[in-house]
Amino acid sequence: MAKIPQNWEDKTTVPLVADGKFQPAKDRYHLYVSLACPFAHRTIITRKLKGLEDVIGMTIVDYLRDDNGWAFTDQRPKTSLDTVNNCKYLREVYRIAEPGYDGRVTVPVLWDKQNRTIVNNESAEVLRILNKQFNAFSATEEQRNLDLSPDDLMGAIEDINSWIAQDINIGVYSAGFATTQEAYDQGVIKLFKALDRVDDVLSRSRYLCGDRLTEADIRLFTTLIRFDVVYAHHFKCNKKRIVDYPNLWGFTRDLYQTPGIGETVDQEHIQKHYQMVHRHINPNGIVAIGPDLDFDSPHGRGAKFQK
Repeated sequence: MAKIPQNWEDKTTVPLVADGKFQPAKDRYHLYVSLACPFAHRTIITRKLKGLEDVIGMTIVDYLRDDNGWAFTDQRPKTSLDTVNNCKYLREVYRIAEPGYDGRVTVPVLWDKQNRTIVNNESAEVLRILNKQFNAFSATEEQRNLDLSPDDLMGAIEDINSWIAQDINIGVYSAGFATTQEAYDQGVIKLFKALDRVDDVLSRSRYLCGDRLTEADIRLFTTLIRFDVVYAHHFKCNKKRIVDYPNLWGFTRDLYQTPGIGETVDQEHIQKHYQMVHRHINPNGIVAIGPDLDFDSPHGRGAKFQK
């Protein structure tokens, strides 16, 4: 196994599952995820869209996290104990893969049960692994043929991923975790310039790269679905809400209503994790009551961009 990255934005150098010692197989691999984490959420959506629920198992960690990090529990809705490695904390899983490991412990983790090691813990790479390498095991032909990273769109996908990742996906944290006014101002201004930019992109096409759903859309969606319920108030990203953007709000509902995606969203995990764990931001851990958002309301984007 390649060295596990110690910085959350770093990437592993582990090859995709089809290469080398990591061969695609049913029941060989397992995902450790958090329903609260937008980066882990990418892989949950991809597993669902590709019809791999019966191929790759999944364990959901506790939305509460203490000094020991992500924990396993069967006392919260949708969570479970670690039946693969019988660990109490995800850190212990990392130490099975790399004894003595003392770096950052992040989700998602794609685990190889056969070799008892981590294949990859970089969400963007795990997304692509699930998208490309397990097609033979997808539940339906439609799911097998779905390609979220098609070769003819890779240039556009990589370009849009590059600035959305830095300015939006990471941008909310740059603003939310700022400890000086200067850092906050710099981060939040950059964030909203990017949101304005992507709203303009979505005024001209249904999806970020045209008329096809791609990984770029999924990577943006997992931030947008958390924005008004957490980032707007908890991270002080309140210049505008997503509901104030006509195209971003329609896009968010469009993806939420895409079969399979909405059911991967768990607002209880999202809101309780952010607001109860980040005590340096919310010292008393009080969870806000709202806002009330109707993600199932009509969006009209299919008709608007119909050829």
